[in-house]
Amino acid sequence: MADAAAMAPVIGEEDQSPGGAGTSGIPTWGSSRSKFGALPWTDYFDEELDVEIGQDSFHVYLAGTQGPVLFCLHGGGSSGLSFALSARMLKEKVKVAAMDMRGHGSTRTSDDLDLSAETLCQDVLDVIRTMYKNDPPSIVLIGHSMGGAIATRVAAKRVLRTLAGLIVVDVVEGTAIASLIHMQKLLSNRPPAFPSVEKAIEWNVKGGSLRNIDSARVSIPPTLKYNEERKCYVWLTPLEKSERHWRGWYEGLSDIFLSAPVAKVLLLAGTDRLDKSLTIGQMQGKFQMIVVRHTGHAIQEDVPEEFSSLVLTFVARNRIGAHGIDIPGLIRQRRSA
Repeated sequence: MADAAAMAPVIGEEDQSPGGAGTSGIPTWGSSRSKFGALPWTDYFDEELDVEIGQDSFHVYLAGTQGPVLFCLHGGGSSGLSFALSARMLKEKVKVAAMDMRGHGSTRTSDDLDLSAETLCQDVLDVIRTMYKNDPPSIVLIGHSMGGAIATRVAAKRVLRTLAGLIVVDVVEGTAIASLIHMQKLLSNRPPAFPSVEKAIEWNVKGGSLRNIDSARVSIPPTLKYNEERKCYVWLTPLEKSERHWRGWYEGLSDIFLSAPVAKVLLLAGTDRLDKSLTIGQMQGKFQMIVVRHTGHAIQEDVPEEFSSLVLTFVARNRIGAHGIDIPGLIRQRRSA
């Protein structure tokens, strides 16, 4: 059977202006000076690192030189660069490590299609242990969507001795599971190919999946790969092939989140997202919930200033790190004896 992407039309194929075909006939990434031109990761992160674990190589972006580590896990189909704009703001106070998860970005493994919760959790633990060895710093796990589910499961395992906080971004068990029946249709409605990276960025912004053009310009390029046969860009991660793992990401997530033995906050883009377990847990003061207005699903991309402020406030209030971080005017919560 022919590959569906190979038979489908290429979005924007008629436009070969900047970001279209170059003189060699190979589509270019486009000029960073154009509205939808790709932006380099070096504008946001300080360095990149390939963490070798057996036959696998996990790509991590790093920023900052002081404070606790915010270890960031992206959503399905995205990459560590979805935290790029936030990292540039956060790194003045804390360190940021944003990992490309298995099957995403520049990470390469022996089985990129194994996106089971168990495998992804083990990947995160292996990368953290390899990076920090016997002297790990204070760590706050931050996860968006699928990454939020994995961050929660890692935190609840109670095996990271310096884990000090958990920030989950716009994922709730009930809503996530209810949406799974629509996921294949949503994926099939995406354009299968683009003549240039610029066209892909433009589609994501105009289609509403991302509301911040600057974030899209740095986070969308690593979600694509170049198809030599068709001379176009296609999606890097075949999410439709990971359907057997979807329920495992989210099933039981509310109770697992509540069981995580660290300070935790749930950032949501809507007010009607809590299921029964979380509603009870919030009333009992087991976690903090913050609703972020005027944003889409990717809160850290759409409103990086507000996201960064909320994260730094969380770190400061909970005095995370050897000396905490100082935010003028902030009234910190007292630690219980």
